[in-house]
Amino acid sequence: MVKAGIIGATGYAGGELVRILSKHKDAEIKWYGSRSYIGQKYADVYKNMFQIVDGECMDDNMEELASQVDVIFTATPQGLCASLVSEEILSKTKIIDLSADFRLKDVNVYEEWYKIEHKAPQFIEEAVYGLCEINREEVKKARLVANPGCYTTCSILTAYPLAKEGLIDMSTLIIDAKSGTSGAGRGAKLPNLFCEVNENIKAYGVASHRHTPEIEEQLGYAAGEKVLLSFTPHLVPMNRGILATEYASLKKNVSWDEVKAVYDKYYADEKFIRVLGKDECPETKWVEGSNYVDIGFKIDPRTNRIIMMGAIDNLVKGAAGQAVQNMNLMFGLDECEGLDLVPMFP
Repeated sequence: MVKAGIIGATGYAGGELVRILSKHKDAEIKWYGSRSYIGQKYADVYKNMFQIVDGECMDDNMEELASQVDVIFTATPQGLCASLVSEEILSKTKIIDLSADFRLKDVNVYEEWYKIEHKAPQFIEEAVYGLCEINREEVKKARLVANPGCYTTCSILTAYPLAKEGLIDMSTLIIDAKSGTSGAGRGAKLPNLFCEVNENIKAYGVASHRHTPEIEEQLGYAAGEKVLLSFTPHLVPMNRGILATEYASLKKNVSWDEVKAVYDKYYADEKFIRVLGKDECPETKWVEGSNYVDIGFKIDPRTNRIIMMGAIDNLVKGAAGQAVQNMNLMFGLDECEGLDLVPMFP
């Protein structure tokens, strides 16, 4: 039985970790970390856990926690994990960090985009980017995993096969993505109030969103070249979900069947990636509450472009579900354990 501790257990991603791990047959939660609710019963914070979780919220003492558990999930703001992690801690336990602290390999890029000093650059090279479908073998051997961001998971997986096979001109790639409000976290913020979000859609982080260099870096590895792209996120009035619509010029004329064969080459055996049929477009409602990624595409011969579309639940495949998928790989468990979640509808 894998003993797990969660730092940031009362945020939205932390709450999803608790929900998933509470039904994981090979794992148990030993530590519900939350600075905001120390001493309070976890089930008093999240009433859906009434008579399911008996534990109380504790602080974020990573050193003490490392001696009690096999894996620590850090579902915390940027900078916290890097400020706490040490060689002594990593010698005792594995860490899956849901923040961006170890996703980017260039510390200067991290500090430029996140506007904070990196407190543990010595661990950046070691950290494995935890996109399981791409880095599965590296994740299995890791003691520090950088869990990818929600926008990035959807954006990368949607374009990865075509970037890898050199079918698209990477210099033309444009990503338009839309997310539900839970992606902004549980903290009280004026732009996320009901009256501000309801009956509205808006772009934000235009030409400056912090997930941009992460997408560029990972798709650059796939394409074997430096990638610069335009990424524009939007906030939409729903709780969960991300839809990414991506546009790129094709390098050669291809049929739908040829492109589908490329996706199948990489994803046919992937449990959590569902490539849709011809003329089918992904919808967030069909992945909600699940660890699935739904992907579709359309070739536009008039413009010689391909439109790639991907949908995920930002809190599951975009955060907690992916983190548990990484944990399963790191401990030699069934990769799908705890994640066989049928999408919820309505």
